[in-house]
Amino acid sequence: MKRAAVIIINRNLPEVTDRLYRFIKRNDGDVADVFVIESGSDPDKLSRYHTWWANWKDSVAQGLRTPRGFNYALSRLSEENRFGKYEFFFLVPNDAEFEGAGTVKRLIKEMDLHPRLGILAPCAKTWGEYRLLGKNATKYFWYISPGPWFFRRQYIEDVMERENPDHMNFLYDGTNFRGYESNIELIAKGYANDWGSAITTKVMVEENESYLKTRAEVIKTDPYETNMRKYVEEGKKWLRRKYGFNNRWTLQMYSKFFYEKFFDYYPGLRKYRV
Repeated sequence: MKRAAVIIINRNLPEVTDRLYRFIKRNDGDVADVFVIESGSDPDKLSRYHTWWANWKDSVAQGLRTPRGFNYALSRLSEENRFGKYEFFFLVPNDAEFEGAGTVKRLIKEMDLHPRLGILAPCAKTWGEYRLLGKNATKYFWYISPGPWFFRRQYIEDVMERENPDHMNFLYDGTNFRGYESNIELIAKGYANDWGSAITTKVMVEENESYLKTRAEVIKTDPYETNMRKYVEEGKKWLRRKYGFNNRWTLQMYSKFFYEKFFDYYPGLRKYRV
């Protein structure tokens, strides 16, 4: 059985998704199965490799975005009795572009070296963390920019919705439609349950933002600037409603509290602390 499941989310950019799918299959098909979730894509813009198609009315109108899209794929794997067969899940936006071959193999190797890691994120050269880490390094963080994340199944099982998991709640909070600071929320949940989160420069990635900036109409989403404004405006309302926090910095401090406590329980891991 392959150790990892790679889930790629697509919305009306089949050529982009197909290229990423083939890259992963070619380089990591021996260790990973690859699944594609269609986030309300048009019938003529489905990836040729798509596994599931979320084509109900609301999904077609708005898309599922990251939270609901990955929730939907994970819930389908669970319904099909395949979720428990994988050790790791790599949740990947289709605009991710990886540097070098063997992306999944390198992430698995790093997870094996760090058994208390629940989340591992590839690094980007544009991140400040890249200059902090240096080449071929891994450090634990209380904040990680959103992007392709590599999850350990046991972490997901510890923080997921257990009673009625679906596309709204399996892992991400689907009421946070655009995923405002959902990355910090997942990291905090991890540290609160003895799972660390890390960034590694042993796997490098770049997000190709040109698709959102130049093809928003094809994707059937808001223009880039409008989407970012709504991301913040809607997200801040979600943050206050759920946590009573008035800004993202408070959420970061919430995450950092659990981060600091984690190293009290696992002092041997302090060398990986930022």
